[in-house]
Amino acid sequence: MAYMWVDDLQDIVFQAIDEVSEELREISLKINDKPELAKEERFAHELLVNYLKKKGFKVTPSAYGIETAFVAEFQSKIGEGRVVSFNSEYDALPELGHACGHNLIAISGVGAVIGLKAVLEKFEIEGTVKLFGTPAEEIGVGKIELIEAGAYKDVDVSLMIHPAAADGAFGKLIANNSIVVEYFGKSAHASGAPWEGINALDAIVLAYNNIGLLRQQSLPTNRVHGIITNGGTAPNVIPDYTSGRFTVRGMTIEDLRSFCPRVQKCFEGAAEATGAKLKTKWSKGTYDVKINSPMATRYETYNSQKFGTKFPSREQQFSTSFAASTDQGNVTYVVPGIHPSYSIFETSSEINNHTPKFAEQARTKFAHEKTIEATKSVALVGLDILIDDKFYREVRKCFET
Repeated sequence: MAYMWVDDLQDIVFQAIDEVSEELREISLKINDKPELAKEERFAHELLVNYLKKKGFKVTPSAYGIETAFVAEFQSKIGEGRVVSFNSEYDALPELGHACGHNLIAISGVGAVIGLKAVLEKFEIEGTVKLFGTPAEEIGVGKIELIEAGAYKDVDVSLMIHPAAADGAFGKLIANNSIVVEYFGKSAHASGAPWEGINALDAIVLAYNNIGLLRQQSLPTNRVHGIITNGGTAPNVIPDYTSGRFTVRGMTIEDLRSFCPRVQKCFEGAAEATGAKLKTKWSKGTYDVKINSPMATRYETYNSQKFGTKFPSREQQFSTSFAASTDQGNVTYVVPGIHPSYSIFETSSEINNHTPKFAEQARTKFAHEKTIEATKSVALVGLDILIDDKFYREVRKCFET
């Protein structure tokens, strides 16, 4: 059903979020001050878990066997209803700290579930809100591990927001896979008897050049880039071991499924040509974000109407798509989801995520205020999922087609 008093429900969501805004800012700054790398987010995990317990949520720390993941949930006293979930990220980048603003993503998830919890407590509305603490987003594994453990199995939608240099709910986030490559050869004296060796450095250099040539016959939207992490130990010794790390990207997961085998052939060909033995290990890979148009549109409508945000057209957002990836993409292939971005800058900015200046901006008062606005907007999308059957049917139809 659609509730006639929807304005009253929205006011309750906003009021509940406003009441904890300063507390959320304090949490955000603490996380920003103590950046933790993927899989090491113990301080942020404990901070968020303890806070959510105090706010009346049923909280499971180290959820699904993942040390720094958690689940917090609240269910209406009259029934489970639809399950609306949010994600909080809180890992940082090596050397750059919170240059992707995960301290803000952490509090946005908390704020959203607090807003919806207030509605479920005050009115006889069926429904459940869940917050997943999702570690290790920067290495693209946290949500994938949660999916594999069944975390999203009983969830109806997955919502989250992300700070950036621009606003939009339709920007494309692309698919990503990575590979660790090792070559094993035979050492020999580089001057005295090089013919006795099998040069593992030749193999990885040849593979690197193979990839360079592959780019000529690749889609312009595909990317492959990498580094040699071990090129040998001494110039007068034929290297018997070398290694490298490479990343492959495509606009969609289907692009990657056709492109990655061609990249693999580049490594195999180098092994065949040099006689070195090859070992490769592909990551599980992050999918492109499958944007749910009804929810993305509803988010932009609320953020525009309530806070005056001016969004670029969908065409403009598509044309300026991020060359970035996220494991939220994997979630959007399991349940309907969105991943809107919101600007944390007062004027148009060319300062992108993963830079020192972005880390500085992510702790400003202005960035917090914009996070609260975006949190309220995405929380209202979640509210509509709970109370509006027609809207939810549109969301499901979009997801299933």
